[in-house]
Amino acid sequence: MTSFILPLASPAARGADRVGPKAANLAALAHAGLPTPGGFCIIADAYHRQVQHLGLGEMIGAYAEADQPTQRRLAVEIRLKLYQSDLAPDVLADVLAAWWEANKPAAVRSSSLIEDRPESNFAGQFESFLGVRDDAEFLTSLRACWAALWTTTARRSMAQHGQNPADTAMAVLVQPLIAARASGGGLSETADGQMLISATWGLGSAIAQGQVVPDRVVLTRHGFMRSNEAGRKHHREACLHGAATAPQKVPEALVRAPCLEAGQATTLGRLMRKAEDVLGMAVEIEWALDDAGFKLLQARPLHVAPAQVPDEIWLKHPGLNGHPAGIGWVSGRAVVINCECELSRVAPGDILVTRVAGPALSHILPQVGGVVAELGGSTSHLASLARERGIPMVLGVLDATRRIPDGAQVAVDGVAGVVRWLT
Repeated sequence: MTSFILPLASPAARGADRVGPKAANLAALAHAGLPTPGGFCIIADAYHRQVQHLGLGEMIGAYAEADQPTQRRLAVEIRLKLYQSDLAPDVLADVLAAWWEANKPAAVRSSSLIEDRPESNFAGQFESFLGVRDDAEFLTSLRACWAALWTTTARRSMAQHGQNPADTAMAVLVQPLIAARASGGGLSETADGQMLISATWGLGSAIAQGQVVPDRVVLTRHGFMRSNEAGRKHHREACLHGAATAPQKVPEALVRAPCLEAGQATTLGRLMRKAEDVLGMAVEIEWALDDAGFKLLQARPLHVAPAQVPDEIWLKHPGLNGHPAGIGWVSGRAVVINCECELSRVAPGDILVTRVAGPALSHILPQVGGVVAELGGSTSHLASLARERGIPMVLGVLDATRRIPDGAQVAVDGVAGVVRWLT
């Protein structure tokens, strides 16, 4: 009988064609002895079996050749069927047996066959659920991860890469939720030859979604700490008594206090370099720190571009500093946006200036020349997508929407982390 479950400790879990690159990379890190949460993967065959069980093959087959209105209709119908329908009996038996043995609360995360590849990372474009506890929550999360392949956001991102959801599948990761004191991301190499760590209190979703300004820790490639710049971490996503997650206000004394000590930062730097060795390339990681130490939650390929020298005339104009996404230099017209309903004002080549730069803005990245945001950090999901597309971005820029004049000519240095404007 075919099993739809692969423990991440299994050698077979290193096969990206079955579990997706996200899960396969984690399995490779664990095999090399790096600390990960463990867990299991519901392989892509389970998605295919569910598609067969629901009789969706004809609609999926028609999707690629359909016109756009028909594609939208088909995507909605497929997504609703995947989200609302009962599981195939053989899939249900397998996934529940694995779930009943799993440590809870859990994280249930999409691991599509197309994400976390060198040419396409799709950061933040699918689904993740934290603090999943009971059978009903688990099955709902699983169906939502499958259905995420057919959302408007995911389909737009796939189209930008010449892909479509009919030609791929979705695996799903199930892992113990880390009771994190601090979490964040890291870049094993930056354009100026350093390593970078972003850190916040609690779970790392606040960084990924661009909702806080995280601490910014810079290390040399040899692992020595050069700087530890405290962020503005006014809230955190926390695990409550090991049973759920919820946003909490951060005590005032911790808002600007560093999350990591120097020794912890250098330890994490060494883990990033080891992850590089395992995957054979520069990496972007997600990490969490609990009472037992660091856990690597994700490692994806990192695109590193050389620094560009800005036009010297801009150095004479006022500027604001922030967290660079790590790529590019550009100038253009600033369009200050305070609500997503204003995005229609943004023309090709404009510099988008906004408060929160979350992954929901990914659809506008192909149009803009650059992005400036008041919140977020260098390892947010949108920063990762910007690096992949070569779009300069500076995040965590205090009062950017108030201080940068709408319509002004601005220059964005995505490596130095500076935005300037003509007065």
